[in-house]
Amino acid sequence: MSDLETEDKKFLAALALALVDQPRASLLELARAIGVSKATLYRFCRTREQLIERLMNHCTHVFSEAISTAELDTAPVPEAFRRLTANNLEHRELTAFLTYYWKDALKDPGVEAGWDTALDTFFLRGQQEGVFRIDIPAPALTEIWVSMVIGLVDAERRGRVARAGLAALLERAFLQGAGAH
Repeated sequence: MSDLETEDKKFLAALALALVDQPRASLLELARAIGVSKATLYRFCRTREQLIERLMNHCTHVFSEAISTAELDTAPVPEAFRRLTANNLEHRELTAFLTYYWKDALKDPGVEAGWDTALDTFFLRGQQEGVFRIDIPAPALTEIWVSMVIGLVDAERRGRVARAGLAALLERAFLQGAGAH
């Protein structure tokens, strides 16, 4: 990854979190919140709507990539589950942003449906291989896992849960509730 890509991703993550922390902030207030000039932010996006749209496009790409690189359909289920969790927690700021803005800003409902299908299929495969309980439908496992990710990311932002060990905490909590016994 180039320095420019790293900087752009950090910039987008900072903007995402600033929008969550200050949802009604002007471009000037958002620029100040992330430590750049209004001109810099204005060159990036001229309006809040453009900014939110650009962040939604970035979130869509990042979370699609997080699912893809977890290798849910080919890797051993426990390994894929750990990777899926780690990949998603790596983008906490974007998770917070997506949680706050997804209903209003997600333009392509097919994206969310694709994520649901990939996760439902993964959890069903895990059930068939005896990793996950079979008395909870695979779509419910998807919803439980997503809710836990969102809830723990929010709890970490509010200082209620430590960032260190968050992935292991989520994995333990999920698997002890959904793991095959």
